[in-house]
Amino acid sequence: MKKVYVGMSADLVHPGHLNVIKEAKKLGEVTIGLLTDEAIASYKRLPHMEYEQRKEVIENIKGVKEVVPQNTLDYRPNLRKLKPDFVVHGDDWKEGVQSQTRRQVIDVLKEWDGKLVEVPYTEGISSTKLNKALKEIGITPDLRVKRLRRLINAKDIVRIIEAHSGLTGLIVENTQVNINGEVREFDGMWASSLTDSTIKGKPDIEAVDITARTENINDLVEVTTKPIIFDGDTGGKIEHFVFTVRTLERLGVSAIIIEDKVGLKKNSLFGTEVPQEQDTIEGFCEKIRAGKRAQVNQDFMIISRIESLILKQGLDDALERAQAYIKAGVDAVMIHSKQDSPKEILDFCEEYKNFERRVPLVAVPSTYDTIYEDELADAGVNVVIYANQLLRSAYPAMLNTAKTILTNKRSYEARENLMPIKDILTLIPGGK
Repeated sequence: MKKVYVGMSADLVHPGHLNVIKEAKKLGEVTIGLLTDEAIASYKRLPHMEYEQRKEVIENIKGVKEVVPQNTLDYRPNLRKLKPDFVVHGDDWKEGVQSQTRRQVIDVLKEWDGKLVEVPYTEGISSTKLNKALKEIGITPDLRVKRLRRLINAKDIVRIIEAHSGLTGLIVENTQVNINGEVREFDGMWASSLTDSTIKGKPDIEAVDITARTENINDLVEVTTKPIIFDGDTGGKIEHFVFTVRTLERLGVSAIIIEDKVGLKKNSLFGTEVPQEQDTIEGFCEKIRAGKRAQVNQDFMIISRIESLILKQGLDDALERAQAYIKAGVDAVMIHSKQDSPKEILDFCEEYKNFERRVPLVAVPSTYDTIYEDELADAGVNVVIYANQLLRSAYPAMLNTAKTILTNKRSYEARENLMPIKDILTLIPGGK
């Protein structure tokens, strides 16, 4: 029997996939190179189903002899190992991000006189439409909770941005850019205490309590499917923190970040300009342990935010705390800085690589915003949070519109900066 190789994601299996497999079976014994989560996430969204789930589906399709993992978008490692007589693929990869992969396949097959066979696209079937339909159906809290861990395991760096309303949640959910065939989008949302407070016209001193802040979470979960990280400030008293963990789990929040400070909350970007007290290592570790004991869903994450660099306690203190918090059971570490330069963050990352036991690293480049995501990933950062940029861009725009109307005593001059009324009426699904 001739050997046939078919590479596919097989997240949403549809008649197009079945047709490719059927045509491949005509040529010989079919091996499916099933793209791993990491391979898929390198060029588009994380698949809905995990690798093992997709593997089980494909193994049970008639005509499939074997399923092997394909760890990258590049077919060549698997092809050189298996040396198939044929590679079968749909003819929809001649353009876009996979066009280079197609050329690589053709070149490598020449090494043993293999052949590429392309199956015509199956009309009437669209993965894009299927994905859109799934988004409209929504997502369960349990699936949303575990999605953050899956993203961290699959991607070089997970990209999070703040969302302070259902409308901004829709922006995070749907905004994409296509850069040379690579689709870029945000992986999830940051429910910031700063923006939650500001949108209510209140100071960022925990004046807006957890109950009020969960109203925003409810707005987000109703219209989005992506994971949410909750800004838990200090976490409050240990006795209260355990209830916060349970509440967030029920809502489908993936993680809470708590900072190792005590007393009246002051925004970290004030640094030592205002009185701020760091918790003892022992006190904060007990809060971590209490939160971990309280959680029901093991995919929920408690992330410790280290304030040592903010409060000028030095790199050694930050590293000592990171080791202690990891030992206490924290699921990730966020290292914070208010410097314009990323140097002290990168210094921490360099030392962190020497830890015998590590957990994912989180960075929030609000002040050191010149650093690129690739630089953070190279340093070992797993999650980057853009913590307040949407609100900070919205306020100047609204203020400018208000001033323009006051200046001209009419709204005509502001028109060029406004969405058309028809667009705002149809912006929200179901609004028309």
